[in-house]
Amino acid sequence: MIISGVQQALDCAAHLLLDAGDPVWMEEPGYPGAAVVFRAVGAKICPVPVDSEGLNLEAGQRRWPRQRPRLIYVTPAHQFPLGVTMSLRRRLSLLEWARRSKTIIFEDDYDSEYRYSGRPIPALQGLDRAAVVIFAGSFTDVLFPALRLAYLVVPSDVVDIFAAAESVSTHHPPLIDQAILCDFISEGHFARHVRRMRELYAERLSVLIELAGERLTGLLEIPAVEAGLRTVCWLQGGILAERAARAAAKYDVEVVPLERYAYGRAKRNGLMLGFAAVDARELRRGVEQLARALEEIRQPLKTPADRL
Repeated sequence: MIISGVQQALDCAAHLLLDAGDPVWMEEPGYPGAAVVFRAVGAKICPVPVDSEGLNLEAGQRRWPRQRPRLIYVTPAHQFPLGVTMSLRRRLSLLEWARRSKTIIFEDDYDSEYRYSGRPIPALQGLDRAAVVIFAGSFTDVLFPALRLAYLVVPSDVVDIFAAAESVSTHHPPLIDQAILCDFISEGHFARHVRRMRELYAERLSVLIELAGERLTGLLEIPAVEAGLRTVCWLQGGILAERAARAAAKYDVEVVPLERYAYGRAKRNGLMLGFAAVDARELRRGVEQLARALEEIRQPLKTPADRL
């Protein structure tokens, strides 16, 4: 199905598949836009921890032993916001468990085209042999946000249901945009664009990591980044994320505290930093200003004698 965005895909799936009170397992931390949609139909959000292999299925079973989900929402290619890639072992386990428990998996693949290291792992939908995966992809990040085009791949046994819902929906993407994008892809321009932008974003990521090593050591730790247009960074020295974001804003640097993507309290103090949309010069300015902001709030309070 061609749709106007992943939010529409989530809305459609939620209304067709969920009843009020149905449990939905979601990654913790995770994408708040999905949680908003599921809550709007009355579903119960059940946060499941994410580890180095992605959504931790065993932890979810322990945490929610009596809440067998009707739907599981995951971002396995590049987990939002932590950035980890779900391992093949974890993917196969999740698919088998979903088959046995008759659970639908909603796979949100929002920016897997921009991968900088490691070998890509097949999508859950590509590994699915039991027709339990709904796959959503978008051109928002890979091309530009104003292009409201995305796509939804649904299991064959629910195609008619989704098609009927789409036929009475008012969210029909413009046909002229679809035709132009079709030609853009079939003539090879899309593949060339992705290769060119992947190289550019990888260069900017390299600049960010180099500058962070020079200026943010002891303040902010950037883990290995495999893919995407943004990265999570871990604050050091007891600096609190919300305070760091407010301090950075005074220097015209925009960062997002990781806790805003958590359903409870975030286990670690982290910030989300975007790097793909700015050039090397702006990255240098941003890192320098962010370092100043973090240094200011890290400094211990002065004693009364120091203030004299």
